[in-house]
Amino acid sequence: MKIPWLMIWIGALFSNPVTTDCNITSLSVTCEETAKNHSSIPSSLSKNVSKLYLSNNNITLHDTDKKVLQLFINLTELYLNENAITVLHNNTFCNLLKLTILDISSNYISTIEQAAFTGLNQLSKLYLNHNKISQLDSDTITGLKNLMILSLQDNLLKYFDVKASFKLITLNGNPWNCSCGLLSLQKWLNTSNVTMEHENDTLCAYPDVLNKSSIKTAPIQKSDCDSRRGSIAITASSTSAISPKIIAILTSSLNSSNNNIRSNASHPGSPPLGKTWAFLLGVLVFVLSTSLLIFIAIKFPLWYHYLISYNHRRLEEYEPEMFDKEFTSDLSTFPSISNTNEQDSIVVFEQTHTFVLDEDGFIEDKYIDDPGLTEEV
Repeated sequence: MKIPWLMIWIGALFSNPVTTDCNITSLSVTCEETAKNHSSIPSSLSKNVSKLYLSNNNITLHDTDKKVLQLFINLTELYLNENAITVLHNNTFCNLLKLTILDISSNYISTIEQAAFTGLNQLSKLYLNHNKISQLDSDTITGLKNLMILSLQDNLLKYFDVKASFKLITLNGNPWNCSCGLLSLQKWLNTSNVTMEHENDTLCAYPDVLNKSSIKTAPIQKSDCDSRRGSIAITASSTSAISPKIIAILTSSLNSSNNNIRSNASHPGSPPLGKTWAFLLGVLVFVLSTSLLIFIAIKFPLWYHYLISYNHRRLEEYEPEMFDKEFTSDLSTFPSISNTNEQDSIVVFEQTHTFVLDEDGFIEDKYIDDPGLTEEV
C-alpha cells in the first residue's frame, strides 16, 4: 500500500513543480527564496491570492507575464524587486484594480512608458528605487490619484517635473542638475505638503558651485531662466524668417523624392532610387547658388553691363587689288597744287612718300623724320 501512495506523491511533485518552490497560503504566495529559478511569473498559481512575492528571480515582465498578471484580479500587494526587468510597457498592470503596493525596485529599468501604471487607481506605495531611470514623465505619476509614497532613490534622474501630491518622496542618489530645468521641482518641494526623505543627502550634482547644496534650497536664479527663455524665443523667431520660397522648393523636392520611393516600392522590378539625401543636398546647393547669382545681379549690375557692352568685330582682310583701288581713290582726294605740272606733282609725291629701309630692319619715313622737307613748286 505504501508504493502507490509514494508514486502519487512523486507524480504530484513533478506535475506541479512551481508549488514546491513557493510558500503558498490561502491569501499569499511567496516565491522569493528560490535562487532565481523563475524567468516568468508562474501561471499555475491560484488566481485568488492577494499578496504575491516574486523577489530574487529572473522575471522580465514580457508579454506572457502581462497576460498572467491580468488574471490576479484580487491582488493587493505585488513584489517584483531584484529581478531582470528593463522596461515597463503600457498597461502592464491594467487589471490589478485592487493593488495598493507595488515594489519593482532593484531591477534594470531604464524606460517607463507613459501608460505603464494605467488602472492602478488604488495604488498608495510605489517603489522604483535602485534602477536606471533617467527620465520620468510627470503624467505617468499624475494618474495615480491615491499615491502617498514614491521612492526614486538611486536612479539617473537629472530633472523631474511633479504635478501630483504625495506625503513622502525619496529622491537622493540621483545626479540632479540644479539649473532652470529643476526650478519646477524645487518650487513643488517648497510649496506642497510633501516630506522629502533624506533631504540633507539629496544634493545637486551640477553645476559644480552647487554640488553640496540641497535641491530644495539651492539658489537657482529665476531671472537667468527668464533671460534664457527670451534668447531661445529670439532664436526661434529668426529661424522662422527663412524664405518661404526656399521652404516651398525643398518641400516639393521632398514630396517628389517620397513619391519616387513609393513608386519604387510598388514596383519591385524597378531599379533602386539611390541616395535620396545626396539628391536633396544637390537640389539645395543648386537653389542656394541660383539665389546668390540673382542677388548679385540685382545688387551689382555693373559687371554684367560691361560684358554686354563689349562688341567683338573681326578685322577685315583686304586683297591687294582692292588695296590698290582704295589707295588710288584716296589720292584723288588730295588738294591740287596751283602752278604745277603733272611731272612736278609726281616728283612731290615720290619725295613725300619715300621710305628707306634702315639697317636695323625698320622702314624710315623721310616725310616724318625730315622736318625741313618742302614741296617743290
